[in-house]
Amino acid sequence: MSQSQSYLSALFSEAFRQLGRNRPVPEIEVRFYPYAGISHKIRLRSGRVYVRISDIFKSAPPEVHRALAFILVARLLAKRTPEIHERVYRAYAYSPQILRASDLARRQRGRKLISSARGRVYDLDKMFQRLNRRHFDGGIEKPVLTWSQRRTRRILGHHDAAHDTIVISKTLDDTDVPEWFVEYVLYHEMLHIKHPARLIKGRRYYHTNSFRAEEQRFPYYEEAQSWLESSARERHIPRARAA
Repeated sequence: MSQSQSYLSALFSEAFRQLGRNRPVPEIEVRFYPYAGISHKIRLRSGRVYVRISDIFKSAPPEVHRALAFILVARLLAKRTPEIHERVYRAYAYSPQILRASDLARRQRGRKLISSARGRVYDLDKMFQRLNRRHFDGGIEKPVLTWSQRRTRRILGHHDAAHDTIVISKTLDDTDVPEWFVEYVLYHEMLHIKHPARLIKGRRYYHTNSFRAEEQRFPYYEEAQSWLESSARERHIPRARAA
């Protein structure tokens, strides 16, 4: 075991002792892993704990490594993480340099599955051009537009800034779905381009007040909210949403 692994294992052992109370401290293996972005995992298998930490955090300060140890161990033990560790972690994870490193890792390591903007019923390219002209004065630079690979029912759309892509759920490419609703979901994702996420007190906010205000100016906003509610009830699933 390397010196850095021994150091990290000691931090996780400390977290187990403090959060697990009388529970014996298991053997712990900690490694850095080249995830596509900021991701950390902890698993318990056959009495041994395996931890994988994003290599973006390899040069993080000791207090950040300690905070992450407490966060992951608390997650494994279904315990509440002490607020001080949450604050230390968020301050580092949402700092501009780490967010840039995360986006770079996602672009270089991540793989975005692209199908086509032209669906069986609706054409996202034509819809984007229409919305861009009507609501943004043509000011939104066109990203990659694609229907999802699978018929996702809970997340109806999302904007991936790292890959400059808007993905709309294939579930909406159907004659049973009104065109104005598909337009609303695409409009919502276009707003993410116009209103990028903001860092406020160490947290990343995607739906800011300005975002929400402009979203509500969509002509069919109220109808879209009602459609989301009724669709969720019919399918017996949590409320579907545009991310």
